[in-house]
Amino acid sequence: MRVHELAKELGVTSKELLETLEQMGVSGKSASSSVPEDIVPRLRASGGKATAAPPRSREVLEPPPQPRRAKPKRAAAAAKPPAPVPAAAPVPAAVEAPAPARPPARKRVAEKPAEPPAPSGPVLQVVHGATPQVIAEKLDRSPAEIVKILFMAGEMATATTSLTDDAIRVIADELDYTADIVGIEDELKLEEQEDEEAEQGALVPRAPVVTIMGHVDHGKTKLLDAIRSTDVVAGEFGGITQHIGAYQAHAGDREITFIDTPGHEAFTAMRARGAGVTDIVVLVVAADDGVMPQTVEALDHAKAANVPIIVAVNKIDKDDADPNRVRTQMVERGVVPSEWGGDYEFVDVSAKANLNLDALLDTILVVADLEELKGDPTGRARGTVLEAHLDKGRGPVATVLVQKGTLQVGDALIAGTAYCRIRAMQDENGRPADIAGPSKPVQILGWSHVPSAGDDFREVDDEREARHLAEEREAKTRQAELVTAKRKTLEDLMRETGRAEVIDLNLIVKADVQGSVQALEDSLLKLPQEEVRVNIVRAGAGGITENDVTLAMASDAIIVGFNVRPSAGARELAEAEGVDIRTYKVIYDAIDDIKAALSGLLKPEQRERILGEAEVRQTFRVPKLGVVAGSYVRSGVIRRNASVRLVRDGVIVYDGKIGSLRRFKDDAAEVREGFECGIGLENYQDVKEGDIIEAYEVEEFARSI
Repeated sequence: MRVHELAKELGVTSKELLETLEQMGVSGKSASSSVPEDIVPRLRASGGKATAAPPRSREVLEPPPQPRRAKPKRAAAAAKPPAPVPAAAPVPAAVEAPAPARPPARKRVAEKPAEPPAPSGPVLQVVHGATPQVIAEKLDRSPAEIVKILFMAGEMATATTSLTDDAIRVIADELDYTADIVGIEDELKLEEQEDEEAEQGALVPRAPVVTIMGHVDHGKTKLLDAIRSTDVVAGEFGGITQHIGAYQAHAGDREITFIDTPGHEAFTAMRARGAGVTDIVVLVVAADDGVMPQTVEALDHAKAANVPIIVAVNKIDKDDADPNRVRTQMVERGVVPSEWGGDYEFVDVSAKANLNLDALLDTILVVADLEELKGDPTGRARGTVLEAHLDKGRGPVATVLVQKGTLQVGDALIAGTAYCRIRAMQDENGRPADIAGPSKPVQILGWSHVPSAGDDFREVDDEREARHLAEEREAKTRQAELVTAKRKTLEDLMRETGRAEVIDLNLIVKADVQGSVQALEDSLLKLPQEEVRVNIVRAGAGGITENDVTLAMASDAIIVGFNVRPSAGARELAEAEGVDIRTYKVIYDAIDDIKAALSGLLKPEQRERILGEAEVRQTFRVPKLGVVAGSYVRSGVIRRNASVRLVRDGVIVYDGKIGSLRRFKDDAAEVREGFECGIGLENYQDVKEGDIIEAYEVEEFARSI
């Protein structure tokens, strides 16, 4: 009998039962470990409490691992003592053996790396692009003093000039400070950490946040649909998820928050964002397909987030399904199933046939109980923006996940450079929501503009403060952009003059949600940029407007729309001015079309093909023609007007064209192998006996990215 099954029967948690087993000298690995048969009656009799007479120390019986090679690793790991105690020291019979530590994969918090030594002097912490005026306020000095330091260092600046990182370091060194230059995001996180430290409240149990990840078309959304008894897949074009969806499902009297992430390779950033806000990752692998590239990528994101991983082996109802092959492939990547002696839970399911879905939910809840997930429903709310888009009737809408505090209608929020006073909240089904506590996903209406997906949001006192903070952040972001924007130097211009011109393909990217905009941008900018370059003139969420068409006219750009349509005015203007608007419903169709367009802009590849070789056996001087080489064609064919090389002792002494080709006294179009001919080279007379004349032609082939 498994630990979690016995715990459910006795009415205790799996964690409590594992602790009881440790007190009785029986060390359990996880909630899926087997409890020895002789222990089960005693636990039932005691109601899950430890008995007075513990048996001799032993480990819980595990099913024999199928690939036995994983066992030496476990033995080696177990040999490492947590404290400096000699490993060979025997345990006295009267003393109970210490319970082994729980596997590291179950730990929610990783060990903190060694912190770098603190700087010796005082620290000057400023944002990229800070002005002398901002630095003066931080150091309690006058802006004129800061400008003077820069002037003495040869840097001309005013009090409101955005400074480079090097200029900020010069000021810090001159005033005996250590410069700590951070980005706007780092500064925002520091502000939120300070607020969080000042607002520590009571922690209460909360619903686990579970992210569904995996390769495209492995059944992630179908599995979620089966759990929620809905049909989200039917609403996704091409049968793939193209947005992050957040939903809440019920398992008995408990709630589980699910986040569904796309599996296509274009959505790497969205998968990383999903793993960053999650408590547990359910990695979906198709039993008939096995581990695929996006499976490995999703696994890397989950490991980087340091969260427990549950592998759901889907599509087991198919004839060619092989769950054991999936397990073997995962073992090769360090994910060993608990039934094979590892630390990862594997559940065989079928979303289509509704098989073992209850077992998957039970496993999620058991892992969540072991993690002891808690949240603080008091104080100011904060969380993460999962997705955002511009709705035609409702304005900017953001799907957020609350991680601390409680949101209510009327609260003032700030996320990046966007702010809002919550006008309305809706759950994933579109129903009005009055409040939202930890682990609750909701849609929020009332933003000043569309926030960026992945931004952290936090609650502030009122809308006036939110607007003020947003304006400050926007100004800092603009200053940083001014400094980090790459300016062309004389060396850059000279370098560009010396090489072939790079062709730009200007694009305006519009999509329905912010996450899809980022996915398209990332995928397009990853394309090779050596000879043809993608230049994104504008990118944003929302429909295609007349302003977009006007900008496309000015910049000679193509408009790419994903899940959006042009307005009537924009369509008419585009047709009148000849602006190309391409709209797509599946993201990889858009990427493939842009690839094809870039391939069409590439210069064709030139390949050389050898036609034939002739050996010079005698030379003749002919009036009006000059020196003619009496030659014997050793291989191939020599054609009139072909390109030729004259090779002497292995060295090319001439590369040009055939001026004349004759057989006896008659002109010839070509001379084949085994025949003699007279060859005259264009504008070259220095031909000697024994030279080799090599005829060739250059063919052009279309290239692709």
